[in-house]
Order: sequence, then C-alpha cells, then structure tokens
Amino acid sequence: MQLERILQKHGFGTRKACRSLIRHELVAVNGQISDNPFAEIDTNGLIFTVDGVDWPYAEFASLMLHKPPGYECSRKPLHHPSVLSLLPVQLRERDVQPIGRLDEDTTGLLLITDDGQLNHVLSSAKRKVPKVYLATTKHPIDQSQIDQLLSGVLLNDEPEPIAAAACEMVGEHWLRLTLTGGKYHQVKRMVAAAGNRVEALHRETIGELELPDDLKPGEWRWLSAVDMKKLGYSA
Repeated sequence: MQLERILQKHGFGTRKACRSLIRHELVAVNGQISDNPFAEIDTNGLIFTVDGVDWPYAEFASLMLHKPPGYECSRKPLHHPSVLSLLPVQLRERDVQPIGRLDEDTTGLLLITDDGQLNHVLSSAKRKVPKVYLATTKHPIDQSQIDQLLSGVLLNDEPEPIAAAACEMVGEHWLRLTLTGGKYHQVKRMVAAAGNRVEALHRETIGELELPDDLKPGEWRWLSAVDMKKLGYSA
C-alpha cells in the first residue's frame, strides 16, 4: 500500500495533507525516514512513526478504554463531553464508536472500534457475552437481595423477570453482578427492583477480558490478538 494511503487510512487527514507530512520528513517506516508518499509499503507488522509518535498498522482500530466518570458514550453528547474526546484525533477521524454504552457516571472497561463486524458480534443479544460489574449500593446488602437478583426481578416495560447470571456480595455495600444482556440502565434497575440503590457502578470484565490494573482512568490501548480471543471473537 502507498505510504500516503496508509497515513490517510489511519486518520492523518486528506491525501494532500498526508503527502505534506511525508515530504517534510515527519514520517518514518520501521525507524527509517521516508520522503516518498508513493512508496509501496508492506503493511504486515508495520510500525510507522509520525512526528515522533509510533503507530502500528491496523486494518481496524479496535481498543479498550478505562472510562472515567463524567463522559457520555456518544459521538453527539448532550450534557457531558464525549468519551471519544479522550482519544487521539487520528482515531476519531476513523469514525470509531463505543461497543455498547456505559452511563455518564459509570466507569470501567469500554471497547471502541471502527470494525462493524466486531461491534455487531459483541453487541448481539444472541451471543450473550457476559459482563461483570461492581456496584456500590446505598443500603447494606442482604441475602434476600442476592436471591432476588439470581432468581429474577421484574423491570418496568419488561414482560418477564430478568436474572443475573451470577451475583455475589463482596462487601456490606459492594455487589458483583454478571449480566448477559444490555438493557437500558439494567444494573441500576435490577438493584432497585431488589430493594436497594446503586450509588456507583464500575464494569470490570467483558467476556474473559478484564480491565487491566495498569490502565488508568482516561487511558486506552489497542486490543491485541489475545484480547480478541478473550472476547470470543475471531475475524
């Protein structure tokens, strides 16, 4: 693939703008400066550098983000900044979008991609991808609440009770729930139906992919092949 097309694909602007970056010797390929926009580059395992920043060639931009509070999972937010504003402009130019949504005040693991197939697979209700949440509750948790969440609670506008796939008390006011659905405000509504209230909510895991301990709020990283396997996804 021509070098200028690689840059354009990765969100560095129009082909004219990408050509200018290359002509001004701001682009290196595998550590070597290249000033030829039309050079044919092998993209297999490619690492290219733009203005001192390394970028891996990625056919699709798929990443994980540690979502902090105060951000909306929308490309057109209404009341708070978009979670996409935490990403480099080059990724935003690729039209990435969150896979599913977390509420503005919910924190934790969020997946973002421009891969439509990955988004569809992980969002599909038929796949029942498990997601683990840690909820902080207003009132102390008791066994009755655990039993209700495991057996199923009836939510407004839902024809049948909805149950957690797993639920355990990890502290007097801490509850860890595993859900396989993605209904609107599901954790908060289920806990409320069981007689308590969620004061804070954090997503720890999607599939078998856990939020890394060293990924701080607001930070992101690329999804690796190992991460994809933990999500149960293969292209």
